[in-house]
Amino acid sequence: MTSARPTLEKVAARAGVSRATVSRVVNGSTHVNPEIRASVLRAVEELGYVPNLAARSLVTQRADSVALVFSEPPTRVFSDDPMFSDIIRGVSQEMEAADKHLVLMLAGSPRGRERVERYTTARHVDGVIVASMHGADPLPTALARRGVPVVCSGRPLVHAGLPCVDMENAGGAEQAVRHLVAAGRRRIATIAGPQDMVAGIDRLTGYRTALRDSDRRSIVAVGDFTRESGVVAMRQLLRDDPALDAVFAANDMMALGALQVLRRSGRRVPDDVAVVGFDDVPAASYAEPPLTTVRQPVYEMGRELGRLVLALAAGGDADGPVILPTELVVRESA
Repeated sequence: MTSARPTLEKVAARAGVSRATVSRVVNGSTHVNPEIRASVLRAVEELGYVPNLAARSLVTQRADSVALVFSEPPTRVFSDDPMFSDIIRGVSQEMEAADKHLVLMLAGSPRGRERVERYTTARHVDGVIVASMHGADPLPTALARRGVPVVCSGRPLVHAGLPCVDMENAGGAEQAVRHLVAAGRRRIATIAGPQDMVAGIDRLTGYRTALRDSDRRSIVAVGDFTRESGVVAMRQLLRDDPALDAVFAANDMMALGALQVLRRSGRRVPDDVAVVGFDDVPAASYAEPPLTTVRQPVYEMGRELGRLVLALAAGGDADGPVILPTELVVRESA
C-alpha cells in the first residue's frame, strides 16, 4: 500500500512554518528568510513533495513555459537542415537556465495556426517565439492583440513593431558576392531564397547591391532553402547561362545541391564555377570541395530569442530589433 501524496500542510508541519510560507518558497518568492527557505526546501526533499503545477499556475498566473512555433510543415522542420535544431538548442538553453519548459509547436497550415492560437491564448504558455514566417503570417499579430508576449525569429514582412531577432542578411550576402567580384568572376548567378521570407528577400538584395556598381548582370533562380530546390535551380541556371563562372546560393543546403549538379555536369569547382553559400552548417566544411559560406550565429539567435521572450513575459520592454552579425568564411569552393 502506497503512502498518500505529500501536501503543503505536511511540508509546513515538517519545516515548522505556515502553509503560506511553504507556498511562497515553492512558488519562487524571494521574500522569505534564507534560513526558513532552507528549512522548507529540506522538508520538501525529505517528503518528496511535488508541486501541483495546475494549482501553482492559478496562484502565480504563470505557466512557466514558452512556445517555440515554426510556421512550417513537419517535413521541413525535421529535415536534414540543421538550422531548425540550432534554434531549438539555443532557445532550450535559455529555458533550462530559467527553469522554464519549452513547448514546440508547428503552424505550417491554417489549421495548425488555429491550434497554436487557441493553445497559447488560453495562457498555457507565458510567451511565444514565432520562427520561419512566410509572407503576411497572421499569427504574431493575432497573438499580440490577445496580450500574449510575442518575439519573432527574423524580421517580419508585416507586423512592424513586434520585437524580433534577425541576422545581417543583406550585408552578409553583399560581402559574399563582393568576394566573387574581387576574385575576377564575371558571370555571377544566385540561387535566391523564397521571396515570401525576409531572409530570402534580404539576401537577394545584398546580391544585387554587390553587382550594382559593376558591369556584371544579375542571373537569378529561386529556391526554397532545401537541397532539392538547389539542384533544380542550378540546372535552370546552367540552361539559362552555360558560361556562368560563379554562384551565390542564399543558404548552404541549396549550395550543396548546386555542387552536386555542377559535379555531374563536368564543371570543376572552383576552377570553372566558384560557389558560395550562406549559414555555415556543419556539412559545409565537409563538402567536396569545402564550401565558402557566410557564417550566421543561429544557436546564439536562439538564445537571444529565449532571453527576449522571457524578459517580455516578466513585464520588460524590447527596444527595436536585435541584429546579429555575419561573417564570410573562405574555403576551397571560392
